[in-house]
Amino acid sequence: MSARYSHPTAIVESNRIGKGTRVWAYAHVQSGAVIGDNCNVCDHVFVESGAIIGSNVTLKNHVCVWEGVTLEDDVFVGPLVAFTNDIHPRAARMPESRERYADKKNWLVPTVVEQGATIGANATLIADVRIGRYSFIAAGAIVTSDVEPFALMVGTPARKVGSVCRCGQRLDKFIPSGPCHHCGTTPEFFHQAHTL
Repeated sequence: MSARYSHPTAIVESNRIGKGTRVWAYAHVQSGAVIGDNCNVCDHVFVESGAIIGSNVTLKNHVCVWEGVTLEDDVFVGPLVAFTNDIHPRAARMPESRERYADKKNWLVPTVVEQGATIGANATLIADVRIGRYSFIAAGAIVTSDVEPFALMVGTPARKVGSVCRCGQRLDKFIPSGPCHHCGTTPEFFHQAHTL
């Protein structure tokens, strides 16, 4: 695996970036952010101190990954995806909210995106959700609650409309009973993954 690469216009303040990771033009990775091996951090991405990103993750253009957000290995995040980390945001300098923001435990709410999940372009994840393994969040969806593994989620608020295979293709049935027609994954793997 090769050494990491940072485009000359990128601002990379963290020393916790894995081998083979590429940080492209005008991206900003703050000190204290963690990024694993072999990631692709595209143009104009912002990774805040305290964000945790696993290995083999793709962050497409204009994504902001805030403190409290964890992206496990093999996650794909489409362009302009919006993460949040505060359910009741206010300006921290406003007199009425200043005390609340003096301690992170009063406002910081986590979001976890589990291994292999896909988040489509322009989707929004409201804080305090867990996105299940290999699930697929459609473009433009607004996720307000936890998502089960392998679920296909669409709409506002996002709702399950089917299931997807580990390969990312939509499965023929809502609760599949046979192998994926695209990659041949057996139903045993699919059902076993649902119990994890």
